[in-house]
Amino acid sequence: MNRLALGEAGSIVTVGTFDGVHRGHRAVLDVMARDAQATGRQSVLACFEPHPLAVVNPAAAPARLTTAAERLAALACCALDRVLVLGFEAAMARLEAEEFVEQVLVGQCAMRRLVIGHDHRFGRGRRGDVALLRTMGTSLGFTVDVVPAVASDGQSVSSTAIRRAVAGGDLDTAARLLGRRYTVSAMVEAGERRGRTIGFPTLNLGIPERKLLPPDGVWAVRVETPAGRFGGMMNQGHRPTFGDGRRLLEVHLFGFEGDLYDRHVRVEWVAPLRAIRRFDGVAALRQQLEQDGTRARAALAAATTDLDAPLAPE
Repeated sequence: MNRLALGEAGSIVTVGTFDGVHRGHRAVLDVMARDAQATGRQSVLACFEPHPLAVVNPAAAPARLTTAAERLAALACCALDRVLVLGFEAAMARLEAEEFVEQVLVGQCAMRRLVIGHDHRFGRGRRGDVALLRTMGTSLGFTVDVVPAVASDGQSVSSTAIRRAVAGGDLDTAARLLGRRYTVSAMVEAGERRGRTIGFPTLNLGIPERKLLPPDGVWAVRVETPAGRFGGMMNQGHRPTFGDGRRLLEVHLFGFEGDLYDRHVRVEWVAPLRAIRRFDGVAALRQQLEQDGTRARAALAAATTDLDAPLAPE
């Protein structure tokens, strides 16, 4: 492995999967930013790709809150000097905790301080813990800082809790724990243009592999596009009126004309509107879509954007 050029001061490092880049993760990154400013060290986040469980125990690997690209976009908003993406494969899975620290964190990252969350474990069999790290730090010349768990409204902030909220459709809780609304970034693909014929043109989006989606249904959404930010409504799921059983994301933007084929957009789930159901013909579907549009606009107008409530130690 090549050693990063980090200067004589070395680096302050954190390591992990960082799926979601949620408020708990950002508490760790805030500690790093303060240390970097005070000491002149560079801050380095070393993250794994794919999720280690996808290699070690694929059946147990969780669906992702953030794809690799989404995670990097979220981290770009944080005060970090470097993001080191570690390809997690069988060889890395076999590394003992001591080998990982010596070869990657010290050898490659010139680590002088390690900042980790309260429940962090690493290395083969997850046998690396705070006690081992501190023992190694004494001999290898680094210190260890453990950031306590954080909570929002009495609930622990964790990727697991957020996945549970998203899967259950509780996106208000997911947003509170994330510090932002849950999103998906995807490319606009060519569709059948059926929506245009009934007055509701849609963006047809490919679903990223292993991305966790909330329950299917019709949702009020906000969408970041190359043409600007729009409110809209999204059909997530199949299209029973047209006999289409594929799981799709179809977004109708309010006040937008044109096409965005082969461009990336970011969709933010805001509020559920209704379940997917079959309609007796196009006229009935169009009438329902008009009602959905009215409800979506009302939901978007009422949705709070204040997601920055203070964090508290657990």
